[in-house]
Amino acid sequence: MYLGQEIVLFPNWGIIHFTENNGMAFGMELEGSYGKLLLSSFRVLAIAGLGYYLYWLVKNKENRGYIYCIALVFAGALGNLLDSAFYGVIFNESYNQVATMFPKEGGYAPFLFGRVVDMFYFPMLHGHFPSWFPFWAGEDFIFFRPVFNFADFSISMGVGLIILNQKKYFAETTNDESEKKVMSADSAIDNEIKPDPDSATGQED
Repeated sequence: MYLGQEIVLFPNWGIIHFTENNGMAFGMELEGSYGKLLLSSFRVLAIAGLGYYLYWLVKNKENRGYIYCIALVFAGALGNLLDSAFYGVIFNESYNQVATMFPKEGGYAPFLFGRVVDMFYFPMLHGHFPSWFPFWAGEDFIFFRPVFNFADFSISMGVGLIILNQKKYFAETTNDESEKKVMSADSAIDNEIKPDPDSATGQED
């Protein structure tokens, strides 16, 4: 597909729309080349941190559902990083043409300066804000307006499930820590009460 091309899946609400963005999930971005470099650098650090945290969760056998959620966030962040890191190197521009892989003249951007590919567009609700609505009074709105990809969906699902199940995920961790503290306290009390065999033997002598 060339940039801007669409394939209608379900009239008026389900569209495959090929677009690219320079930044974060759902088309958000930081302006300029320095903004792009800052964002890419932050992504690398954040993904490294998430990867280590995911390893730590698995190693310590934390709640399996919470591990899956962090894995979704990690996978989505990694997917968007791979787009911005390699697409600009591998492909040429998609303006008014289908991009060519490994063109002779080189890609459209250097490493880490490529754009993230988005394709899912679901404008399910159309309308306008009422006149009394703050900031956007009388303006048209579309829900859901942003064009996104699988990586954005993965991140959103992971974060959403953590929010919905936070009591379950974090209550278990708190209860486990409380049980460990109680067991440690009981063990300390037992050690204080339990007589010292050597001391008892010495008194008998």
